[in-house]
Amino acid sequence: MRILVVGGGGREHALAWKISQSPLLSALYCAPGNPGTARLGTNLPIKVDDVDALVKAAIDQRIDLVVVGPEVPLVLGLVDACTAKGIKAWGPSKAAAQLEGSKVALKEFLRRHNIPTAPFRHFTRSADAHAYIDSLAPPSPSQLTAKSAWIVVKADGLAAGKGVTVAKTPAEAHDAVVRTMERHEFGAAAGRQVVIEDVLRGEEISVFALCDGRNAVLLDHVQDHKQVFDGDEGPNTGGMGAFTPVPGLVKERDEDDLIRRILLPTMTGLMREGRPYVGVLYLGLMMTDSGPKVIEYNVRFGDPECQALMLRLKSDLVAVILASLAGTLDQVDLDWEGGTSICVTLASGGYPGKHPVDVPITGIDAAEQAGAVVFHAGTREKDGRLLTAGGRVLSVCARGADLEAARDLAYKGCAAIAFDGKHFRRDIGHRREARRARTL
Repeated sequence: MRILVVGGGGREHALAWKISQSPLLSALYCAPGNPGTARLGTNLPIKVDDVDALVKAAIDQRIDLVVVGPEVPLVLGLVDACTAKGIKAWGPSKAAAQLEGSKVALKEFLRRHNIPTAPFRHFTRSADAHAYIDSLAPPSPSQLTAKSAWIVVKADGLAAGKGVTVAKTPAEAHDAVVRTMERHEFGAAAGRQVVIEDVLRGEEISVFALCDGRNAVLLDHVQDHKQVFDGDEGPNTGGMGAFTPVPGLVKERDEDDLIRRILLPTMTGLMREGRPYVGVLYLGLMMTDSGPKVIEYNVRFGDPECQALMLRLKSDLVAVILASLAGTLDQVDLDWEGGTSICVTLASGGYPGKHPVDVPITGIDAAEQAGAVVFHAGTREKDGRLLTAGGRVLSVCARGADLEAARDLAYKGCAAIAFDGKHFRRDIGHRREARRARTL
């Protein structure tokens, strides 16, 4: 098969890497790709939001299957456009992709179908949002001392993973409204509305399901680390690392609960609304004392969760995708490699704020010789040199017999790679260690 992977980040490099191992593959293309995907196939210089150009490229290159990585082309209707031209494309339709395209639309969907989530309000005027914040009971002195989360403010539209503020004080909540709705720091479209919701207490987990419209297959559990600094400090990012599996976090009873109360009502709700879901559904859940509750849905693999998952997936990804498109996932049993896999994000200095670009990168070969698998995210090549080109630069991944072994390999890889301003979290997987300590 001739396959086109749409996207140019670490997630797409990981997908291309896994697809390249399939015996069903005859030619691999990536649009726009990155220096890492160029080692696996042919990069096409097309932006992910240029739906017409992507469809034309698929026709010109006689593509049999389009695999869509990021959310933007899905929300813009790339799958619909490919399907209209008779090209197989894996991912949800434009209508189904609104689960991620609009936080307001998602929360209303959850409310319609009685799917557990945090209580919320949404606002189209910043003055109303400010008034609502002022009406809430302020955090207690003990909450202020502990710097506990007080309220959550979310931009409605796509914001590259940066549109959520977990405010500890009313001042932080007001500032989030100003940045979102008044300064439009996440874009005018994303800031037209905000969702303000209660804080869910517990431990966060990412659950991924492969869907075919009627059936769903759960992938192994994976946990990411969103905040930029060790100890879950600092602002949210697109993701600073992930590991899988996550033993002990989801009890069998809780997994049955999330399937019964969250996944199945989501699938049936979308079918009843005339937008059956095909592709990857990413359920961002909080494991609370009263069971799992929805934080967010995304309509694609997470990044960096995808990188960690691809290292352990033993099944042929292309065959699984074809089953998803054919509606036969009920006949699929996924095979996984043993042990643990981990992904650590190497970020540019200043990320998730302003950061430099075109900083030379060295040491990737040494990292791979040390046992790591390195996926490119924000990189580019110029005059034979590898340079930084984004906030999240590289995903340094490894698989080991257990978490400790995987971490050792990944962090050796991180140490081998050099670029000015490089920073990364040194505690990926620490929540699993904390759970182990609590059970001793």
